[in-house]
Formats: sequence, C-alpha cells, structure tokens
Amino acid sequence: MEVLSLPGQSAKGKVWLVGAGPGDVELLTLKAWRILKSADVVLFDALVSQDILNLIPKDAEKIAVGKRAGKHSAAQDEINQLLVTKAFTRKNVVRLKGGDPFIFGRGGEELQTLVEAGVEFEVVPGITAASGTSAYAGIPLTHRDYAQGVTFITGHCQLESRPMDWQAYANSNNTLVVYMGILNAGIISQGLIGAGRHPNTPVAIVSKATTREQQRFIGRLGELEQLAANPELQMPALMIIGEVVELAHSLNWFNPAQYEAGTVDALLASRL
Repeated sequence: MEVLSLPGQSAKGKVWLVGAGPGDVELLTLKAWRILKSADVVLFDALVSQDILNLIPKDAEKIAVGKRAGKHSAAQDEINQLLVTKAFTRKNVVRLKGGDPFIFGRGGEELQTLVEAGVEFEVVPGITAASGTSAYAGIPLTHRDYAQGVTFITGHCQLESRPMDWQAYANSNNTLVVYMGILNAGIISQGLIGAGRHPNTPVAIVSKATTREQQRFIGRLGELEQLAANPELQMPALMIIGEVVELAHSLNWFNPAQYEAGTVDALLASRL
C-alpha cells in the first residue's frame, strides 16, 4: 500500500515512537511520560496498560490500533497511513507501543513510512517485555552458572509453513525468550526437543507481567503445550526457556496481591 501525503505540503507535526514498557506504570521512562503528557493524538497498542493510558491528556485524541493474535486489529498499512495523516494535521503525534518499539514492535517499518512521507520523528525506547517479565518473575536471563547468552525470537509466525532453524536455538547454555508464542507452543516444544534440547529443560510462561494480574506457569519443555493450554493463562504472555528458570522459586520477589499502581504524576509530585 502506498502511503498518501499531501502534495506540496509539509507535515505540521512530529511523531514520537514511544515504548510504554511491560505494564507497570512506574517502569515508564521520564522522557516517555513527558512526551505523552504533551500529546495531541496517541495511537496505542493493545498491550499498553490502562495505568499508562490514564496518563494521556483528556483532550488528546486516542486511537486504538492494537494487534492481538486471533482478534480483529488494524492492518499495518492502515496504521502507517494514520501516522502520516495525523502528522500532517496535528502537532504532537505519539505512537505508543508496549515494551520497546524496536523489539518485535514493527517500529522500524513505521519509521520507514515516515521517512518516505517526509515526517519528522523521534524514538523513545522502553523496557522490553523480556527484561521486565524476567525481572518480575525472578528469572535472570543470564547467569554465570546457568546461561551465557540469551536469544529473543517471535513464535507468532507461520511455523508449520515456514519452519525455523531450531538447531540454532537448542543450545543448553543459552536462554530462549519467545514472544507471541502461546498458540504455537506445541510446535516450539517439538522443534527444540527435535533439535536436541532436553525435554526436562525448565520453562516458564509469565502472563500479564509486572502488573497486579501477573501469573507464572512453571514446568518442563516437554509439557510446554500443556502449560500454554492452561485455562487460567491470560494474554499477553511470554515464554522463557532455559536452566535459569530453576531460579524462579528462590528469586521470586514480586507479589501481585500487594501491587499498588501509582501514577508518574503522583510520584513526581511527591518529590517536589
């Protein structure tokens, strides 16, 4: 789809591509908060928490453009066109994405569109889901005794028609973090085991991480599909596969029942 801009005119506004982090409003960066408070229009994803959406100015235009597996969502071409259109008619346009916009967030694709349309932009990184989830689940992604590396992959693609190189991800000294992999849990498990990863490799699925609704489902690679089918599992959810998951019980510090969501406004006011 060709993105349409206004011939002979330059964009009045600027687009800020902002990472909202994994959910906890206190993990939002100060720069993201500042940009959000000055927004004229905000295009936001389904993964952005309500606590963060509450920071959007009441008079700002709010547009939900979230993408969720199995649910109706805005096509990427439509989102690209909206960003350009709003930049030509508004001053401060914020594209708000859960986690970090450059890690499985299609941030690069959207910026390419803005470049083609001659729209000014700026990127505000956020804490990616892998980092936030692992920290709040008590699972270090690397550890000298368990894992000397970590790899992020997406499990949302058509794995049956476009097989992945599972051999590249089967290293027992490496932690594997799978974004958007719940629907393909069985394929992921079979692929890794077939490539040599032991069926008893510890795994964790963490849902709604860093929020009061966070849940952890811990087991073994051979039962990953069963863990993913748990009726109590809610989206969004992230998979962590590797020996570091053995530390989840001893390093578990976050108690969702005691979680109290503040607001960045209140936190800053208390320090003035």
